Amino acid sequence: MEQERRRLTADDWAAAALTAIGAGGLAAVAIEPLAARLGTTKGSFYGHFSNREALVEAALSLWEKQFTEAYIATMATEPDPMARLRMLFTRIIGNAGQDALAVNVLASADHRLVAPVVSRVEQRRIDYSFALFEEIGFPPTVAAQRAMLGYTAYVGHSQLATRLPGVLPLKDADQLTRYIDSVLNLLLHDAPGPTAPV
Repeated sequence: MEQERRRLTADDWAAAALTAIGAGGLAAVAIEPLAARLGTTKGSFYGHFSNREALVEAALSLWEKQFTEAYIATMATEPDPMARLRMLFTRIIGNAGQDALAVNVLASADHRLVAPVVSRVEQRRIDYSFALFEEIGFPPTVAAQRAMLGYTAYVGHSQLATRLPGVLPLKDADQLTRYIDSVLNLLLHDAPGPTAPV
């Protein structure tokens, strides 16, 4: 007798929808193709969600948790704010161009379901960076400017790496490390306190 398939959860559907957004944008979230990819039927979908919009909302919530809150949580044990800043930039810049998900989500930022999530995620990321720069010792006005500059550098880098692969001359780990060093040196210019910029 054929073994019974694992029952799919709402999280399974949300993860599949998130993969679809990464591959083809928001329009790629369609129930029947996702059901086929998951090896199930539309009935499984309706057991968890009332409609496509609810699935999109679940996928965006998953994106927020995995690519913002989880990133921040992984750095929580590092006591040095400069080291946390380096960890953050190494991770986000190192991953740029490998996954179009963030670029595709931002491309749909004017959609009524996407807009509040993107707004919340961007504010959370900027606030986190702001707190790092304040902890390093910058006054609030400067910390806010550095956080905004750092975030726009990340978004621009991610867009270029995904949309125009090969344009950025970061072909190996040494080039990536030197690039991250240069970004951090700019962001940490005139950093107060005894710890010098990288």
